[in-house]
This record gives sequence, C-alpha cells and structure tokens, in this order.
Amino acid sequence: MASATVPAVDSAHQAWLDRVALAESAVPIIGRLYRERDVVTHVHGKQLVNQSPIEILKAHKWARRVGERVLSIEDSMAVLRLVDELGIRGVSLDLGLLLGDAPESGLEDWARERVAELPSWEQDQPTDVVLYGFGRIGRLLARILIGHAGRGLGLRLRAIVVRRGGENDLEKRASLLRRDSVHGAFQGTIEIDREANTILANGTLIQVIYSDDPSSVDYTQHGIEHAIVVDNTGKWRDEAGLAQHLECPGVDRVVLTAPGKSPLKNVVFGVNHETIGADDRIVTAASCTTNAITPVLKVINDAYGIEHGHVETVHSYTNDQNLIDNFHKGARRGRSAALNMVLTETGAAKAVSKALPELEGKLTGNAIRVPTPNVSMAILNLSLEQAVERDAVNELLRRTSLTGELRAQIDFTDSAEVVSSDFVGNNRAGIVDGLATIASGKHLVLYVWYDNEFGYSSQVIRVIEHMADQMAKARQLAPA
Repeated sequence: MASATVPAVDSAHQAWLDRVALAESAVPIIGRLYRERDVVTHVHGKQLVNQSPIEILKAHKWARRVGERVLSIEDSMAVLRLVDELGIRGVSLDLGLLLGDAPESGLEDWARERVAELPSWEQDQPTDVVLYGFGRIGRLLARILIGHAGRGLGLRLRAIVVRRGGENDLEKRASLLRRDSVHGAFQGTIEIDREANTILANGTLIQVIYSDDPSSVDYTQHGIEHAIVVDNTGKWRDEAGLAQHLECPGVDRVVLTAPGKSPLKNVVFGVNHETIGADDRIVTAASCTTNAITPVLKVINDAYGIEHGHVETVHSYTNDQNLIDNFHKGARRGRSAALNMVLTETGAAKAVSKALPELEGKLTGNAIRVPTPNVSMAILNLSLEQAVERDAVNELLRRTSLTGELRAQIDFTDSAEVVSSDFVGNNRAGIVDGLATIASGKHLVLYVWYDNEFGYSSQVIRVIEHMADQMAKARQLAPA
C-alpha cells in the first residue's frame, strides 16, 4: 500500500507559522515578567500582557506600519529573553520605542546596554482604591484595575460603593461587570459571595458597600487604609461636596471623574498632572473631551502657536439622555438619543485652559450628540500664528504618538477605511485622523477620534497611579 504524501507548506504560510510559534513562546515570558517582576510589556502603547499570540503579532504588524523600523517578533524575543536573564523589575517595556533605533547588526550587545538603562520602580505596598459609583466609567475603571493588578503591589481595587437596587443587587452588579454591550465580555472569571457581599474577579476581592451618604462609610472596618476614592457619580463637583469622602475613616484622597469647580484642579494627565501637589487631597480628571483635545492642542500650540479656535464635538449619547422623548431639565436633551442628532453645549473648550492656561479665552465649543453608544470625535478648527503644511503637521503628530512625551495620550491613524467602532477600547486620550487633516496658510483643521469611555478611563487610571506614587514616596520620607 502506497504511503500518503504530505503536501508541502508554501513559504509564506510557513513563515507565518514560524512567527506564530515565536509569539507563542513569548506569551509565558511576558506573563511571568508581569506576575513576578511587575514588567509591563507593550508596543507603542499596545499592551502585550494577557494577549494571544495572534494579538502579539498584530501589535508588531501595526508597529511596522507606523514606526521608523521594521519591528520583528524575533527582535522582541531577544529583548524579552534579556530582560528575563538580567532580572529586570518594575519597568514599562515598550518594545517599539526600545527597538525603534536598533542597529541592523550586533543587536544583543546593543539591547543588553539599553535594557540595563531602563528606568525602574520598586513598590513596597499596594495603594487601596475605592470606586464610589459603578456606572459606565466605574465598571471600566474596575476592569482596568483588575487587569493591571500584577503582583498586587500597585493599585488595588478594594471596594465599590453603591445604593442598593434590590434583593439581587450583587448579582446584577457582577453581571454588568461580566458583560458589556460595547466593550465585550470580561476577560476572566467572576464569583460572588452573597453573605460577605463581595465580588471576586480574577483574584481581586472587591467589597460591595451599600450607602446613600458619602460621609457615612468606615472603610477601616473592611481593612481599607489610606485609600484613594474615585467618585464616578458626578453628583458632587465642588470641594465641599467631594470633601465628604475625606470624612470617612480610611480615605486619604479623592479623584472626581468629571470636570470640577474652582478651586479644584482639573487634571489632564500628560499635560498638567505634575501640578498635583502633596497637599491636593481632591483633584478632578476633567472630561473625556477635554482629555481628548488638550494634548493635541498643546502639541500644535507649542509648535505653531494658536491664536483662536473652535471645537465641535460629535459625541456618542450618554446615560444622561432619554431613550425616547421625555422630560429633561437640559435644553434639547429630552429628545430621543437613539433617533436624533442633538445639538447641545459643551464646556470642554473652555475647560482646556484649566490644564493649558496659555489657551485661556482662545477657544469656543459646541457639541452634537449622535445615535452611537461609544466613540466620539472632536473637530479642531484653529487659526495659527504661522503658516503650516498638512504633511508637516501630520508628521509632527505621528512622531508624537510614537516617541513624544505625550505618546500615551495621542494616537495617530492614516487609514482611509476606519470608522468610529474601530476605536472602541483604544487607551489613548485621542486619535488624530491624519487623512482628514486640512491645512491652508495659517488655518488648520484636525479631526480627533476618542473612546469617550475607555480612553478617558485610561487617563483617570494614570492620574490615580500618579497620586499613588506620590503617597508611596510620602510614606517613605515620613519618619519612623
């Protein structure tokens, strides 16, 4: 009987299989570095921790399209092995940034030197975080905090505080964390304990506390100390209202996930987060739109100078609007969010100056709410102090998105096929659509996409991490 012959695999497919095999071998190294040494691996902001081999290859493919150099999985594996071998701990390892100017030969010696120079940090104890409110932003913050738990020595989600909605409240809260119509299923396992009122998500034990009064909770009864409370309700936006959280035992600082009233600092991470001082016990993370446009405006203002401008936001509907026509105290917002474009006001343009004072009085703004559940767009119509060229502006913003100080805030795309849903889950504050850029003399129009839920939540997390780092340093400097 003749033996069956195995058809040969064509070269392109074999090359693909080889890359998949390398990505598969990278997964355990990336996971172990994260779990045991707090090394967070990513490619130009695209995190590789807990990603599949295919997602790792996609991140490398994206880097080849927008980067200065072909980023290969082979080179990335060489760097990962070096980081593992050298015992590097507590670093943010951006393979795209690290390998962007790598030599064509002698990679190992060059990479060994670069890896040894990576800035690192050592965390001796976690910072407790409490989410006051568990709506759209609260649940996304929970997902990010759980996903960033690592060894458990960074930000540690300890509790959520909500008003009881019924006998099956705990089950419904857990279900909303587990399933999301926009952002998909929770990546992991979730269990509830009805007697203890807890949710266990990927090993993170979350105490569910029921309260109608922000000043009435004793967090120390749940073992929570020196916590940062993140108020997601938006009910209190002034210092007096938010200070109620500070009356609770176990609370050190408060972050508001909405624009705050003076004298509270409105913080856009990457632009003015360094203004948070040791004495600032309450700060606000501004709005999703302010976070999306302020970093881009800063880059343009620094390079060309902005004389004045108008910001028009095309914003997905929010829970504040009505599903069908009904009474609403706001103008026009009572009309059906699912059936109409709704012209409304936005304070984002004026709020920019709170993070970027040099633009005080230079911007106006309006908003149009549209029938999409997530991802919005800001159109920046700017008059500049000097003439600009479209390609030069795009190249400036593209380079900023890769290697600039605001690369964690600004993303860039030049695809002619992208639409709003393509940016669901993007963790940057805003994404510049380069093909839509218009430049004529001193007139510039920029189109900036933003995931008004996840991108904004990522910015909030960065603010919390900054405050936690401040608190950790304060503890280290305090006398024994």
